[in-house]
Amino acid sequence: MLAIDIPGRGKYELVRLVIDVNGTIAEDGDLIAGVRERLLRLRRDLDVLMVTADTHGRQMAIDRELQMEAVRVEWGKPEAWQKAELVRRLGSDATVVIGNGANDAQMLKEAAIGIAVVGPEGASTAAVQSADVVTRSINEALDLLLNPRRLVATLRQ
Repeated sequence: MLAIDIPGRGKYELVRLVIDVNGTIAEDGDLIAGVRERLLRLRRDLDVLMVTADTHGRQMAIDRELQMEAVRVEWGKPEAWQKAELVRRLGSDATVVIGNGANDAQMLKEAAIGIAVVGPEGASTAAVQSADVVTRSINEALDLLLNPRRLVATLRQ
C-alpha cells in the first residue's frame, strides 16, 4: 500500500496501479527503457495491472518480460468504458491510473489519482483534461509513485 496525505485533497491509501500499455509503457509494441525496473520496485507496494487492446499484437512478449498478464479489453466494445469499469470494479478510491490515450480518459477520471503521460505517441486532449497530473514520460510518472512527496508537491492546494 502507498499512503499519501495531500493537503487540501485528503489521505489516500492506494493499493493498486492500473496502467495502459500501448503509448504509455510501450512504444510500437516494445517496452520503454526503464519501465521494467520501476514496475518491479512499485510492485513491492502496489498491485500492478496492465490493461490493453494489444494494438501492436506484442502483449504476450510484454507479459513475459514483466512476468505478469495484462487485462485485455474486448474488440468491438467501447474500450474507454471497459477500462473505466475495470477501475470501478477494483475500487476507484484505492487505485492510481496512468494512461495517455482518449480511451484512457474515463479511467483517469475514475481513479483516486490519474496521471497522464505525454510519451512517444503524445497524449490525447481528453486524457490530459481528465488527469490530476501530466508528466513528460512514463518513467517520470512511475517516479512520482516511487517518490510520493513529488505528488504531494504537485497536487497540494
